[in-house]
Amino acid sequence: MPNEDPERTMIFPAGDTKASEAREILGKVYEALREKGYNPIGQLAGFLLSGDPVYITAHKDARSLIRRLDRMEVLEELVRFYLNYAMADSGK
Repeated sequence: MPNEDPERTMIFPAGDTKASEAREILGKVYEALREKGYNPIGQLAGFLLSGDPVYITAHKDARSLIRRLDRMEVLEELVRFYLNYAMADSGK
């Protein structure tokens, strides 16, 4: 790679770290909801729309985990992911 300098520190955008953390948390919450017999998609949608943590089970500390996330950032990431997927699927 050009300009490869072993003393140079690579900078990663903070958004990538946040998105990665959000994916990890959502995955854990999804599994906890599924294990308890809930519809994870419906429960997560209810939480994201209302902000009310009662939509999320306390099983496996899922309710505490979901509170770490900024709902607006999660919604933005979900829309971004969906649109990127939809645009790729439509050939645009």
